[in-house]
Amino acid sequence: MQAQFTVQIGSFHKISKIPNAWSNDDYLHLMALMGLDDGLEGMDSAELREMCMMSLNDLGDVEAAKVVLGHLFSDEVTEGKIDQLANDMAGDRMWEEYSDCLFHERFFSAYALLREAFNGVFAQPTGVEFSINITAENEDDLTIFDDSLHAAMVRLLAGGLSPDALMHRLYEDQIKGTHFPESEGILWKLERVASEGLSRQYNMVSSAFWFESFANIEQFTASSHADVADEDE
Repeated sequence: MQAQFTVQIGSFHKISKIPNAWSNDDYLHLMALMGLDDGLEGMDSAELREMCMMSLNDLGDVEAAKVVLGHLFSDEVTEGKIDQLANDMAGDRMWEEYSDCLFHERFFSAYALLREAFNGVFAQPTGVEFSINITAENEDDLTIFDDSLHAAMVRLLAGGLSPDALMHRLYEDQIKGTHFPESEGILWKLERVASEGLSRQYNMVSSAFWFESFANIEQFTASSHADVADEDE
């Protein structure tokens, strides 16, 4: 069942890194992968980060990319594939181009870290952080975001894009259908920050690849619906 909404774009700005994407545990694991994890006890967060960045730089760009990708994707990508991706990273934009969008957020953070470590070399990742206010015609319509938040939200946002936008060309079946697992790879961060009556406000982070055009949009109306759970789940 399609529910109709009015969507107002609130704050909107471009980002080149996701705040707090890298934790102390991440830096410690990266240092361990480089065989440099001795003597790190007692370092504060800033010192640990600086040590990690210097160590990555010492490796050279390709080897550093292998370490970062190995940390991010070791359970999902073979060592040979990681080697290939590391060699391609400097010339590509994997946070946009990699075939599986569920990997895009991690590629975005990999580029942000490596670009800082090498003062360039790697492309600057382009993301967007924005807020929206959704107003429903009926309060019950808002339950679609309780049932399948990412899927329902991506379908709604797609309604504010041009009909020939890449989102529609790549995911037309998922937008119209009832199963949209890729939606969590499109909206990297998604948080409800306010709710009152027929309205809700959300903050989100994604790639400029999908939603850069929202910088020039103030309001639109669109429909959306929730995913339908598989019967055997």
